[in-house]
Amino acid sequence: MRRSRVNRRRKKVTQRRSLLDVRINLRALLIPPAMLATLVGVFFVAQMLLDRPVNKLELHGAFQRVTPIQIEAALAPALDSGFLSSDLGELQRLVESLDWVDEAAITRVWPDTLVVRIVEHQAAARWGETGLLNTGGELFTDESRYEFPELPRLVGPRGDERRVASQYLALRGRLAEANLALDTLSMDERGAWQLELASGQEIRFGRRDLERRVDRFFDVVVPVMAAEMHRVRYIDLRYANGFAVGWLGEPALQVAALREGSPGG
Repeated sequence: MRRSRVNRRRKKVTQRRSLLDVRINLRALLIPPAMLATLVGVFFVAQMLLDRPVNKLELHGAFQRVTPIQIEAALAPALDSGFLSSDLGELQRLVESLDWVDEAAITRVWPDTLVVRIVEHQAAARWGETGLLNTGGELFTDESRYEFPELPRLVGPRGDERRVASQYLALRGRLAEANLALDTLSMDERGAWQLELASGQEIRFGRRDLERRVDRFFDVVVPVMAAEMHRVRYIDLRYANGFAVGWLGEPALQVAALREGSPGG
């Protein structure tokens, strides 16, 4: 029993000594940071030597509404930094700030060329007097230099462009099926909707139950009034269960089971 206790004590002492004998080579630990600092220094020196001016712009795109001169002018203020140090993200934002540019991508080609690729907006509708909406319902220019008389005109409060555009997209297919062309779709400050056909008739939907009133127009009014549409000045659907027709040169005529009194909102 005494021997076993002595052996245990010796083992403990040996373990303690082995822990105390651990040594740290400080010189080995300092080598990696020194090498890293050297590499960083070499990198910056190389960048300074190789960061030559941008001498060429290579432009790719359809260029139907945007001109190469506009792109060069937009990039010019930010090209002084050099080929390697130019901020490609900032350059991209400058190009995309142009009215007709939907997307832009910029890459470097050694030794001194920037390649610029652009995608232009596709105009889907006019907004107000001079604005244009793209296919996503985004107002991408307030002051268009081009006229698009073939596009429908959308009108609404500022900030509701997407809402009006969404309603237009919902109506477009049904109008085509009914062989009707849209001239103007508008929503006023109160939220009341009205459209004007290319043939001149006004269709008044009002503020409430828009979807139900639109269905009534296409499912009831269009089949009933198709043969007489050329004589119609307006169609008012702001009634509970019917509509009113205003004839060219004649007083309004109420049709179907209409609620008594004035139309609703």
